[in-house]
Amino acid sequence: MKKRALMVGVGELLWDLLPSGKVLGGAPSNFAYMCRVLGNEGIVASRVGDDVLGREAHDALLVHGLDASHIQLDAEHKTGTAKVAIDSHGQPRFTIADSVAWDYLQWTPEWKKISRMTDVVCFGTLAQRSKTAAQTIMQFLQQIPEDALRICDVNLRSPFYNLEALDRSLRCAQIAKLNEQELHKVAAMFQLKGSGEESLARSLLIGFELQLVCITRGARGSLLVSKTKSVKHDGIKVKVADAIGAGDAFTACVAHSYIRGRSLDEISEMANRFASWVATQSGATPVVSEDNLHDIFGCDHY
Repeated sequence: MKKRALMVGVGELLWDLLPSGKVLGGAPSNFAYMCRVLGNEGIVASRVGDDVLGREAHDALLVHGLDASHIQLDAEHKTGTAKVAIDSHGQPRFTIADSVAWDYLQWTPEWKKISRMTDVVCFGTLAQRSKTAAQTIMQFLQQIPEDALRICDVNLRSPFYNLEALDRSLRCAQIAKLNEQELHKVAAMFQLKGSGEESLARSLLIGFELQLVCITRGARGSLLVSKTKSVKHDGIKVKVADAIGAGDAFTACVAHSYIRGRSLDEISEMANRFASWVATQSGATPVVSEDNLHDIFGCDHY
């Protein structure tokens, strides 16, 4: 595997409107940023409005060291936003604006070109709430190389998901990432057999012919289930600022480690360390230095 993989987050790019102010967000954008932090080339494929927030989002991507050349500009629809309320445990609750620029993702020659260079792509169900964006995301997935890694970050945001989009997404993926609440919702939607998280995750893995299912469990760590092994992690105790972006950091670290052939135990440990550190910071895209990474992983080889 080449040292700097090209990792694309395709879907929503928005501003999280926190009590403390606005922070750039959207799971695909957060994923791309964290992939860049880990030493890869991170690209966000999304769409913003031709407005102040759109220009600020474009500039913020550049500040974060991301390639912003695949951000489409929409003259008719505004840049996406999500009002965020944080509970006493640091868990966010999102109120997501509807009919915004990223609902109108367009398939372009530029996106076709970058899709064919992609090593890893991360996508979810939220950006598929509109037919236009859903079709564009599927076109992107159909064009990437056969050996590229496809990650479905399930990311169920009520009321913006449905059985059809979820089924389609999981069948396009090799890795599925979801939190424990989402696991039980998905299990009910597809009538998966199993009484516990591990058995439900394995039913999901087998039913959709996945290579890996990743279940994040907040302060309780995670569960990784592959065809041959299951790895539970009890989590790392930290003082949580907010949990925004912690799951996206987890996904990015899984992708980074998986394509480099690391063991499931190593992937689990690294992803939990990274996600836990992000939870100690405010917002989804905190500045991460080389010293931070050394402290997080306890070494220079990550």
